[in-house]
Amino acid sequence: MSMINYASREINCKIVYYGPGLGGKTTSLEYVYSRVNPDTRGKMISLATETDRTLFFDFLPIDLGSIRGFKTRFHLYTVPGQVYYNASRKLILKGVDGIIFVADSQTSRAEANIESMHNLYENLETYGYDLNQIPFAIQYNKRDLPDILPTHELRAQLNPQGVPDFETIATRGDGVFDTLKAVSKLVVKALS
Repeated sequence: MSMINYASREINCKIVYYGPGLGGKTTSLEYVYSRVNPDTRGKMISLATETDRTLFFDFLPIDLGSIRGFKTRFHLYTVPGQVYYNASRKLILKGVDGIIFVADSQTSRAEANIESMHNLYENLETYGYDLNQIPFAIQYNKRDLPDILPTHELRAQLNPQGVPDFETIATRGDGVFDTLKAVSKLVVKALS
């Protein structure tokens, strides 16, 4: 899945932010982009649809070191949140090395989270991918809002396999880098 660029001595890895619409995927990616050293990141590209958008940028983290003399460059993507754009969601998953599922913690969004998680499994299955074999973590976002589900309920609904999970407030960046670091380390470990 990872692509090796021998000319630049880089291993290119793809991490996809997946989840329901308006759950915090774009906000998480924008926060990461705003905090990554401008000298190590590419330009952020936004592909807009009528009601949603897909974001992309790449960066070269300095603190992860190298693998067999190769630097690791991460390409971060968000998928459109609406299941209506399933063809785009599926396409963005092609060649994925790691996934961060961004769940909306609000009680009213529980069904949307579950539907989006099922959609993730279905779309991965079309490529023959097994989520149990892909570096994967979950963000329980919007933890600062009223009327949110307790973390143990979110875990029961979305994380029965016990992957790394984090409480986040993407608008402030709380927990966003923790999630990204966890998945990045799992991706690098899978490459080693």
